[in-house]
Amino acid sequence: MKHFLKETDLGPKELAEVFSLARDFKRTRGSAKGTALEGQTWAMIFAKSSTRTRVSFEVGINELGGHPLFLNTHDIQLGRGESVEDTARVLSRFVHGIVIRTFDHAQVERLAASGSVPVVNGLTDFLHPCQIYADAFTAAERWAGPDGDLVAALRGRKIAFLGDTSFNMANSWILGASLFGMRISLAGPAGHEPGEGIRALLKAEGRPVDFAFTTDPFEAVRDADIVYTDVWASMGQEAEAKARVSRMRPYSVTARLFAAAKPDALFMHCLPAHPGEEVEQAVLDNPRSIIFDEAENRLHVQKAILSVLSASRGR
Repeated sequence: MKHFLKETDLGPKELAEVFSLARDFKRTRGSAKGTALEGQTWAMIFAKSSTRTRVSFEVGINELGGHPLFLNTHDIQLGRGESVEDTARVLSRFVHGIVIRTFDHAQVERLAASGSVPVVNGLTDFLHPCQIYADAFTAAERWAGPDGDLVAALRGRKIAFLGDTSFNMANSWILGASLFGMRISLAGPAGHEPGEGIRALLKAEGRPVDFAFTTDPFEAVRDADIVYTDVWASMGQEAEAKARVSRMRPYSVTARLFAAAKPDALFMHCLPAHPGEEVEQAVLDNPRSIIFDEAENRLHVQKAILSVLSASRGR
């Protein structure tokens, strides 16, 4: 049985399988009902509000023949002090898998360690692996074409990440780039560089700590195939939003900054976006902005991830 708590929980062969399945799901959606989760119920524990993650998982589980069971943490005993371990053991008696979106990454790890069903990380403050797989797939389908090798299309490509490079999306792209064979350059203010957590994880997995950090956004985007950003204040950081906007302002993806990347570079953002803060509206509207393709592909890629994890239950 496998879990998907971080990008590298699936190896290169499984990555290729996920991308291939996602491509097939995207092509056949509406014409063929999936059966990978037939007769299964998957719990969806959400401590954070969501649009894309919740809708894509609910729709995806349903399209695979399963039943999604949404559980707000305020409505279950986990929100009233029941331990993560007991929650995992109880839910494992009822459901076939768990998707969790929460704050503390350690909580997700404890849930997976104590339960007996696959667990999927729908986002923590440390990592967002489902988003990164969908992002990588979205870029790869542009570069590989309708029948090309999606994994090979990523190798050697450069992504530039702008803004808060110490939080979950930057961490996930650092880890994901090491799996995809990509180069990554990050730009943000001093004090917001990648932290010890992601460095320790790379070392623990025997992966080189191979990323570049700079305080110069133009240096980061030079020769980039993808320019990527995220909001400057994530959920739980609202109290410091004003100060963050002031610190991050030089890293806003303006049309001028985007033009400093490769002429055919793609712009990506995990959404929701705050136009006029981390990105200009003109960049969001650029023909090379693929933000809504990313959002759509959350559905197809997560269906593929769920299919692979469900199949692993019998191994």
